[in-house]
This record gives sequence, C-alpha cells and structure tokens, in this order.
Amino acid sequence: MLTYDQFKTKALADAGVRAEYERLERDEMPMLDAILRARADAGLTQSQVAERMGTKAPAIARLEAALVSGKPSPSIATLQKYAAALGKRLQFEFLPASSPRLA
Repeated sequence: MLTYDQFKTKALADAGVRAEYERLERDEMPMLDAILRARADAGLTQSQVAERMGTKAPAIARLEAALVSGKPSPSIATLQKYAAALGKRLQFEFLPASSPRLA
C-alpha cells in the first residue's frame, strides 16, 4: 500500500492530474481555506453553523465540500447566510489573473 506522499507523487506524474491539482490549488482551495478559517475563528462546529442557518450539519458539510468540487456551486445568498452565522459579512474581490495566491 502506498503512503499519501507516494500516492500524491505518483498521481502528480500524470500531466492531466497535475494540471487539475494546480488549478484547484490556485483557484478553489483559497476559498475553502477562508471559509474553514472563518468558522474556526468563530469557534463554531458545522452543527452550530447549521443551527444558526436553520439547516442541518450535513448541509454545511456539503456546502464546504462544494467549494472544492465546484459541484454544485453554493449561491451568493447561501454564502451570505453562512457568513452571517459566523458573525461576519461576505466580501468578493476581483484580482488580476497573475496575482499570487492569497494566504
């Protein structure tokens, strides 16, 4: 059985896999990182966020997972409710395509 690092190295040797991994890392992981960081900063579990949004924890898990897969993409209204449940507000920013990834 391969370790995670061995599997990753083997998978990234495929040009198609590597291109998709780089796209996700550049475009989508920062969004997920921001959402998970905001939830952690608020000190809330998925269940607590769900309660504040009037939904169930699996819906929050799907929302967070959708930010990685892009399927289905959460609506702006849903993201605004999520932000409000964390005591935050949602803000979008358009950056030049050549901008480095935000931390």
